[in-house]
Amino acid sequence: MDDMTGGAAARAVGATFETAHKAARSDAVPAQVRTLPQLLDWRVGSTPELEAYREFNAGTGQWASFSWREAALRIASWRAALARTGLERGSRVAILLPNGLAAVCIDQAALALACVPVPLHALDNPESIAYILADSDAALLVVASLGQWQAIAALQRALPMLRNVVVLEEMDSAVDAPAGGPRICSVTAWLAARAETAPPLPPLAPEEDELAALVYTSGTTGKPKGVMLTHANVVSNVKAALVRVAPRTDDVFLSFLPLSHTFERTAGYYLPIAAGCCVAYARSIALLADDLLIVSPTILISVPRIYERVYAKLRQALAGSEWRLWLFMWAIEVGWRRFRREQALPEERHGWPLWDSLAWQLLEPRVARPVRAAFGGRLRVAVSGGAPLPPVISRCFLGLGLPVLQGYGMTETSPVVAVNAPDDNDPATVGRALPGVELRIAERSELLVRGPSVMRGYWKRETDTHNAFLDGWLRTGDQAVIEHGRLRILGRVKEIIVTSTGEKIAPVDLELAITADPLFEQACAMGDERPFIACVVVLNRDAWVRLAGSLRLDPSAPASLRDAGARRAALEKITARTSAFPRYAQPRAVLLTLAPWTVENTLLTPTLKVKRQNLVARYKAEIDAMYTR
Repeated sequence: MDDMTGGAAARAVGATFETAHKAARSDAVPAQVRTLPQLLDWRVGSTPELEAYREFNAGTGQWASFSWREAALRIASWRAALARTGLERGSRVAILLPNGLAAVCIDQAALALACVPVPLHALDNPESIAYILADSDAALLVVASLGQWQAIAALQRALPMLRNVVVLEEMDSAVDAPAGGPRICSVTAWLAARAETAPPLPPLAPEEDELAALVYTSGTTGKPKGVMLTHANVVSNVKAALVRVAPRTDDVFLSFLPLSHTFERTAGYYLPIAAGCCVAYARSIALLADDLLIVSPTILISVPRIYERVYAKLRQALAGSEWRLWLFMWAIEVGWRRFRREQALPEERHGWPLWDSLAWQLLEPRVARPVRAAFGGRLRVAVSGGAPLPPVISRCFLGLGLPVLQGYGMTETSPVVAVNAPDDNDPATVGRALPGVELRIAERSELLVRGPSVMRGYWKRETDTHNAFLDGWLRTGDQAVIEHGRLRILGRVKEIIVTSTGEKIAPVDLELAITADPLFEQACAMGDERPFIACVVVLNRDAWVRLAGSLRLDPSAPASLRDAGARRAALEKITARTSAFPRYAQPRAVLLTLAPWTVENTLLTPTLKVKRQNLVARYKAEIDAMYTR
């Protein structure tokens, strides 16, 4: 796509700022910058004409670009509109918007008025959103569409503190709100309104120990908890990450993880402000592959699922040609050795450097370069966080020259605790702790964290807050070891399957091994208080069609998924992938499905983790039958 609605348009708006970007480099954030509004003011004052944001305008069919000065003017109009609502200091402002400049504007407006943003996942279900609105006592809600609000209102949940609902889409007429309910208006009317009384007093800037966000955890095992993050928490994390990853003012981020995800908020939103980078907003996950080619980002903030999908498609494309598959695997082996030499890591298999160099001249343009081109061709940093990246996938992309940096963190730590660096990258670990962050290993190998980025606590949950700390250290719930200054995550302290025979198995490691096979899109291991390990897997549709054909089954017939031969073939692949695990940890039964687990069907959290309790409840009859067999 190379017309003014696609690649050429994006390159044109980017080129407008190219000269200015080349002339500037990001400087260290001054010590006096201690709050997020101060960070934005400093950035606008430092590089007002550099490109700040880029997004696709569906109305014009073109990509639009905004400088820091232009973005600041937009934010000022949102701040004025929010000030007119008369919210008190510390009031919660809920944001249910897709990634884009509007989400930035309301977030920055709330921060500047010492209010507290409550980011909500745009794809979350209405019940979960209503719960968060009630629990946070949100006073104002900004939504993308009227339909979103109507779905929430239909639940008839008491929201006594909610006074205003601002809708991003245009509405034909005013919407009547129930008696005592919030006032509903379009964002256009909201921004255009003028105060009829005297203008409000200038806002008081927030203090560094006041809340900068109330971010609700995913809720994998229960109701979401509101994590209280202060300005000091977030700014300290941004400053520390700035040192480790070192973005430049000529870098371009492609933002697609939801801004309700703390990883994206800090690393993909506040960090670019500190560094003076441009953030381009992807149109959707469905169009992500196209947007990577159009935007050609230099920095990507992602979760493992994106890399897993690309890897699966690569393997699928190569499945029909043994020669191409052999060439692909050879390129990975040669590139992997080159990578380990460059990083001064111990080589797993010694090769001849001269021979590898000659082989790479052949393999790089034919194999590695086309794979990198699928990511836009310019990536110099690709951060993966939120969950472990399967070793086979990190080995693939690092071997082909894609600079994947694994990191570790959690919402409660703002979120980054540790991350690898481009010139200090050991993919078997999640890197070294950020400057100012302390790590300690406690009983049962549990990782404890202490530092300026650690949360104040959980909103309205004193007991949970108390239980989250041990002698002033945050309990992460993750098992880890520290080797030569690097952090390696082993698994979850509590996320352990204990079979009825007394064996203990970490399900996450098992699931990562299973999904390394192209047949399996998703996997969930189970067996708590059962005699053996079993699993539920979501099949890749194309791979299933091929497998079903080889078994002479109709791939479109639901009964084929229950066929004993199909289960046996899938189990053989699972056994091969889990051969390194003890025999008791290898699944002995499998349930096949083609229905993916998503946020919308409540089987995934907004951060794409499996909700195990929901999944077990969804497939209870089939799971019971699987164990009965």
